[in-house]
Amino acid sequence: MRIAASFSWRLLIVAAALAVVVALVVVLQDIVVPFLIALLLCALLAPISAFLQRHRWPKWSAVLSVLVLLVLAIGTLALVVTAQIRYDLPSLEHRLHRSVLSLQTLLDSQPFGITVHEVNAWVSKGTDYLQAHASSVLSGFQAAGSGAVHVLEGLFIVVFTTLFVLIDGRRIWGWVVRLFPRRARARIGVAGEAGWHTLTSFIRVQLIVAVTDALGVAIGALALQVPLAVPIAVIVFLGAFVPVVGAIVAGTVAVVLALVFNGWVTALFMLGVVLVVQQVESHVLHPFLTGSAVKVHPLGVALGVVAGTTLAGVVGAFFAVPFIATVNAMVLAAAQWRPEDGDVVGNEAEAEAGAGVSGADGTTASAALTSDRADPARGVDHGGVQS
Repeated sequence: MRIAASFSWRLLIVAAALAVVVALVVVLQDIVVPFLIALLLCALLAPISAFLQRHRWPKWSAVLSVLVLLVLAIGTLALVVTAQIRYDLPSLEHRLHRSVLSLQTLLDSQPFGITVHEVNAWVSKGTDYLQAHASSVLSGFQAAGSGAVHVLEGLFIVVFTTLFVLIDGRRIWGWVVRLFPRRARARIGVAGEAGWHTLTSFIRVQLIVAVTDALGVAIGALALQVPLAVPIAVIVFLGAFVPVVGAIVAGTVAVVLALVFNGWVTALFMLGVVLVVQQVESHVLHPFLTGSAVKVHPLGVALGVVAGTTLAGVVGAFFAVPFIATVNAMVLAAAQWRPEDGDVVGNEAEAEAGAGVSGADGTTASAALTSDRADPARGVDHGGVQS
């Protein structure tokens, strides 16, 4: 009973602290979500910037190059998607008209028995409803306008957070570490290094998996002559960053488009392509690429995605797995650290990641702590650290 009581009050205190953090995140979601997106972008771009700097590129040139590369990639993708939609639009109109006629014929037959006059009556009722509730529709458009403003604000936060973290991430993390008591700084630095290494590894793995899934589905859609193959590939690419749920939703979109524009036979073949791609992802790509980089059990991934979706919808599902993987790595690293390990650990992780928690110059948080100890002018003493 004493052990249970001791465990219970500690658990309650931790739960209360987590509840406060969650409440703050909900209140400040317009800031927190763009900031987390920026961290994911930095986890993708920082190793590239560090690679360029190791090959004697100036920091400003390396940072600017990776940002320009990102903008060019997004712009090229948007241009290709727009071009294909414009190219396929006449054919889509013809196929959609034919599909609507087929659907009307099917509904008019048994056992449905729905006539065209009944459909027109439903459309008329829907129009009358919209006219009667025009004020509600107008308020919805106003809410959409407000949402567009929030999107622009979030984009501003993403751009500037990414820029400053790439330029001066080491000092930012060093400042965060110095907020903690002196005896905890080395442990926090080690945990941050492990978490950043795990996050960069996760982003690399997910990027490779997403590109592979998108190419597989796009090749299948092109072979089956399904329209909008490139937009389908983009949806699959984005959906791959949400494990379990994202793959199902993206595959469903591809099958539905094949059913609407090509018929049920092509839809069945498209379903087969999606299933093959998902099996390759689950049984080949993830086990081979992930390895020991992201030490999260598949059950934890599934439950994390469900919990994130329940708490924060699509945003929660998107951030659930990288958050769980990063926190898991930080907790394990902090628990395993010992004073005799010193302030700098994980040299292998540092070499693989190319950059620690940090800036584009590849310096980790632990290295920042070491530089603080070596520089008496900063007045930071890391001696006498105890576990």
